[in-house]
Amino acid sequence: MIVPHLKITFLGTGTSTGVPMVACECEVCTSPDRHDTRLRSSIMVQSSTTTIVVDATPDFRYQMLREHVKHVDGILITHAHKDHVAGVDDTRPFQFLYKKPTEIYGNRMSLEGVKAEIPYAFEQHQYPGIPKINLHEISLEPFAIGDITVIPILVWHYKMPVFGFRFGDFTYITDANRIDDEEKRKILGSQVIVLNALRNEPHMSHFTLEQAIAMANELQIPKAYFTHISHQLGRHKKVSATLPAGRQLAYDGLKIDV
Repeated sequence: MIVPHLKITFLGTGTSTGVPMVACECEVCTSPDRHDTRLRSSIMVQSSTTTIVVDATPDFRYQMLREHVKHVDGILITHAHKDHVAGVDDTRPFQFLYKKPTEIYGNRMSLEGVKAEIPYAFEQHQYPGIPKINLHEISLEPFAIGDITVIPILVWHYKMPVFGFRFGDFTYITDANRIDDEEKRKILGSQVIVLNALRNEPHMSHFTLEQAIAMANELQIPKAYFTHISHQLGRHKKVSATLPAGRQLAYDGLKIDV
């Protein structure tokens, strides 16, 4: 299998409330450092011919404008929580310009979440201007969007199944606190991994920073980036100074080549 060169863009690296959080005056939320401003978590994966976005966050519109995105070939949904599907309606400009529906991929639970988010898009009697969406139910079997092969990885957000995705040597996992051994085997050999690292204190459904580092080490991934970060984790600069080699906090707008 020929794996194309990929560019990864971190569209957002924040938790569900974003950073700064509304009404909070902590040192992170009032930080002048742009690395401490985090939109809701999402990435864009691009080859020379294909563009994929993982999750359609409430910040989708601004994320597309900031990165000057001109087309999207597919949107992968990790799970149906609000901070991962609320931006689906904002795909309409692509539909207006290119005269074709948006292709959305996810497991059954995720697609039901998309329908619940924008039910008017799926009603029998539709009015002009509503989103045109093609839903594709995926399993754990690999599939392709354009020239990019996608390998789904099942992880657990407490008791909720969430899909991570592997693209060649790059694996993206968010909103997880457990990965089963069978799914870990799909990740082995990745050169770069992204994991959620909400904060330092334990959480019932998210990895802590310490747990995310331990997972990257267990999987023997040379380079790890951490995302889905809360203001509770601390200032980007301070936390970054404590991290071991090959382990790094992601930040909005960060681009890496794989």
